Amino acid sequence: MKTKNNARARGFLLALAFGALSLPFAAAAEDTELLNVSYDVARELYKDINPAFIADYKKTTGETVTIKQSHGGSSKQARSVADGLEASVVTMNQANDIDMLADRGLVAKDWAKKFPNNAAPYYSTMVFLVRKGNPKGIKNWADLAKPGVKVVIPNPKTAGNGRYTYLAAWGSVLKSGGTEAQARDLVTRIFKNVPILDAGGRAATTTFTQRQIGDALVTFENEVQMVRTEFGDNFEVVYPATSILAESPVAVVDKVVDRRGVRKQATAYLNFLYSEAGQEIGAKHFLRPRSEAAYKKYAANYKPIKLFSVDEVFGGWKAAQKKHFDDGGEFDKIYQSK
Repeated sequence: MKTKNNARARGFLLALAFGALSLPFAAAAEDTELLNVSYDVARELYKDINPAFIADYKKTTGETVTIKQSHGGSSKQARSVADGLEASVVTMNQANDIDMLADRGLVAKDWAKKFPNNAAPYYSTMVFLVRKGNPKGIKNWADLAKPGVKVVIPNPKTAGNGRYTYLAAWGSVLKSGGTEAQARDLVTRIFKNVPILDAGGRAATTTFTQRQIGDALVTFENEVQMVRTEFGDNFEVVYPATSILAESPVAVVDKVVDRRGVRKQATAYLNFLYSEAGQEIGAKHFLRPRSEAAYKKYAANYKPIKLFSVDEVFGGWKAAQKKHFDDGGEFDKIYQSK
């Protein structure tokens, strides 16, 4: 009897020891969770990207990853991460927002070199969505400044597409041989025609399409194409003569992934955006892919347009931010005089 009890005791102790030793392995086997903090109009894109990545990663590694999303105006989202939102990765619509996180020590200083194409797997540009028949005859940036035209643009202080719109209009003057004063005048007159400044791009789309405010919405090419797909013949897309290169940069949030032990998974997630599968998903959502194969396959989605970059016209995002969007900068002066 005593022998049997001793055996039971030894078995119990062995089970405890094995259980304690196996706890780390059990934890490792649990699902890995990533948080992708992204910009406003990328909701539908990542609804398709996430399950495709999860299935691919499970197939290649045997590991299950879950992904949560957070969406809002790009700059607002970046500030949330800076203030403590536990993002594993950020997928923004302008480099300026990731540079701010790099300055805070959350993202690597050389984040743009961590992935191909300046860490921007897709790009887009700014175009106009107008009502059926284009009753105001809007064809180019100058038409948005005409008396009686109402233009819906999200706030450049909080939304990346608002910032790109502002710079696209300003740059269109400089690229056609105009002066800084003429560029300022055009942008001033355009923003005098803006009835409401929504915080993000999706809110601006709702204002234009559902609240029926405005004669034109200026936003990303992929956003207006998706609106056109959803609402059919109610709207038309207008391409200005020139517009701005709007890249969608991505980065791993180093401090978060290292603390949570998910760097491998976060890096794989962003690399998936560059895979043929990820590039094709982006193309289906009217983003311009880097893959030549995906671009050719979906070439009908992209009308040729002359693009200029922020670096080319404004000396880079940091210079553009300081001059135009910092408190007291050009945008504040323009909007306060409205």
